[in-house]
Amino acid sequence: MSYPYVLLSAAVSLDGYLDDTGPDRLLLSSPADFDRVDAVRACVDAILVGAGTIRADNPRLLVNSAERRAARVREGRPEYPLKVTVTATGDLDPGARFWHTGGDKLVYTTDEGAQRAVGRVGDVADVVPLGPALDWRALLSHLHDVRGVRRLMVEGGGTVHTQLLRQGLADELQLVLAPLFVGDPAAPRLFGPGGYQAGRLRLTETRRIEDVVLMRYEPTAPGSGPLPAAADRHWLRTACELAALCPPSKTAFSVGAVVVAADGTELARGHSREGGDAVVHAEEAALAKVDPADPRLAGATVYSSLEPCARRASRPAPCAELILRAGVRRVVTAWQEPDTFVPGADGTGVLADGGAQVVVLPELEDLAKAPNAHLLG
Repeated sequence: MSYPYVLLSAAVSLDGYLDDTGPDRLLLSSPADFDRVDAVRACVDAILVGAGTIRADNPRLLVNSAERRAARVREGRPEYPLKVTVTATGDLDPGARFWHTGGDKLVYTTDEGAQRAVGRVGDVADVVPLGPALDWRALLSHLHDVRGVRRLMVEGGGTVHTQLLRQGLADELQLVLAPLFVGDPAAPRLFGPGGYQAGRLRLTETRRIEDVVLMRYEPTAPGSGPLPAAADRHWLRTACELAALCPPSKTAFSVGAVVVAADGTELARGHSREGGDAVVHAEEAALAKVDPADPRLAGATVYSSLEPCARRASRPAPCAELILRAGVRRVVTAWQEPDTFVPGADGTGVLADGGAQVVVLPELEDLAKAPNAHLLG
């Protein structure tokens, strides 16, 4: 499955309550921040809110700037991003502004909710049933593969934000902190209770915007098992970027690798031909920097832009074997090794036979191939 980049956007008070944007309600964002949000909307392919937010706040979810809309059109994109909502029951208000402003609209719902949703908004929106229950992975996959959405902005509400974060599907959190205390126990919270991914989020930016502060975070903790998490895409993208640092070669691939502990701590990174060693492989270079006795290796993930090698002549052990010897049992890669140098290579098979889980993220294959274009014809 391939998913769009998922950006969660919200404003909160100092005591943790969610922005309430309905008419005659408390606004936490400043005018300058509303303009920033408008700029973010102009850059995405779709904007998603839960049906509860439509009922409570009656948002329009538009790109308000005429200049930004014109720029989208010049780029060959629709004037407005696709507007998306999610409802388990299909209980939607056909009179809401969401349906009568902007461009195309899309409703994701259950099999049971689909009939009701079609009856209420089927004349203004496409309705897509996802099965007996709402499935966020199926929803994101449909957005990516069928609707061509590459960047998705999620503006609420708290239930939607909670579900995406708990399932490890949010690539970025943009949080605006307002200098206000709400103090109302009935006000909506940004996130609900439950089990979230382990590890600290990485703070990637802080910015003062009038009297509010924007903080941007990205997840760091790898997924577990066969289902990818948003952090897996971040780390694998890093591995692909490391591949671009490799000295060019006509006889070997350029590969990058990162070893990441279960809590999101980077243990090591490496790339092919690192340090002037003409035959060192990326996974080999990275693992050599980690103490073999480090207990974190057992729960770590190795990210490699290319499938770890199964056979090689330049070293006693291939990278797939080195990974297994290190105790790592999860590997994420973007590209399976072609027959260019080693016909029938099957590092994935070696890893699987050794008890490791291999996850392939094909959406990053082109990035992994880029520094190897001269070898691929």
